[in-house]
Amino acid sequence: MNTGKTIFAQLMEFLSQYEFQKCVKRYGGDHKVKTFSCWDQFLCMAFAQLTYRESLRDIEVCLRVSESKLYHMGFRGLVSRNTLANANCVRDWRIYADFAKVLIAEARALYSKEEFALELEATVYALDSSTIDLCLSLFPWATFRKTKSAVKMHTLLDLRGNIPSVVIITDGKVHDVNIIDQLLIEAGAVYIVDRAYLDFVRLYRIDQSKAFFVTRTKRNTQVKRLYSRVVDKTTGVQCDQVVRLKNLDSKKDYPDKLRRIRYFDAEKKKRLVFLTNNFELPAEKIAQLYRSRWQVELFFKWVKQHLRIKKFLGNSENAVKTQIWIAISIYVLIAIIKKRMRLDRSLYTILQILSVTLFEKPPLLQALSMIDNKKQEDDGRRQLDLFD
Repeated sequence: MNTGKTIFAQLMEFLSQYEFQKCVKRYGGDHKVKTFSCWDQFLCMAFAQLTYRESLRDIEVCLRVSESKLYHMGFRGLVSRNTLANANCVRDWRIYADFAKVLIAEARALYSKEEFALELEATVYALDSSTIDLCLSLFPWATFRKTKSAVKMHTLLDLRGNIPSVVIITDGKVHDVNIIDQLLIEAGAVYIVDRAYLDFVRLYRIDQSKAFFVTRTKRNTQVKRLYSRVVDKTTGVQCDQVVRLKNLDSKKDYPDKLRRIRYFDAEKKKRLVFLTNNFELPAEKIAQLYRSRWQVELFFKWVKQHLRIKKFLGNSENAVKTQIWIAISIYVLIAIIKKRMRLDRSLYTILQILSVTLFEKPPLLQALSMIDNKKQEDDGRRQLDLFD
């Protein structure tokens, strides 16, 4: 079926051009465009992500050297660094943001039945942000500090499959806690956040939406203990209390009861104090839930290490957001391929294989399965001693 098709072309078949064109039409992306469409722009940027291209000239040279193959890879316009730079600058970044959300919805449906380590039926989200540092003289619009610029990638990660369900890109000065205001809280879901999100007005909004949260307390958080529950201290749980906030302003912001759990992490030799509005789950499982928040940190680390979002191909806000959203699309695309093809390989391994096989023409499944992980047997032959 895939005879004559490059690996890159087979990859792009997993993307719905119908949905992509709906996004393009929504924002008039191809208005008065004759030769280099939004789809061509997406393909160029996707190629750059998959093959670790570092500059516009790098992209141009690598694609033009294989110009005879470009038509069969889906390109319909001539690839030029000036044309690509202009497209990144003026084509609305929301086109690629909306298309990434289409892919996210598809991926979440595929991973909805994925087993979760803590055996919870509820959807569990981890909310956090990652700062991408920028040069102040080149990116003056990305306000952060007096000496440098930055953008923040706020991510609500679905821990069932580690799929980003919500991504919001802001300048570096936007405080993390403000992002809760932009979330549509899902009833019955569990939201795991760190101390940066400890705002009782917003936590009470989560509670009133019939959802649950798990967070850590700050040193100045004052509570009044109402009663304590029996705990098994061999599990690391030191106390499990039902409390109310003591400070008048905090009590006004969150008038209901809270659950306070003190836990000792034997591995890190660290004492942690959690706050949650979930009174049903065992205290030990609450601690394990917070530990699973580390998955969002691993997501940020993976994206920064293996996708091109630390060096940008344009200085405008539109170009930066376009590149980040296309990078997210590639991450989700690889996750979709992994699930649809039932591959046991990690996302990292799949990405590495794709990076060196995009112009080859074997079936995609064969290409992703061609590495033999078994060690070669030693045939007993040894190298002779040169000085014997």
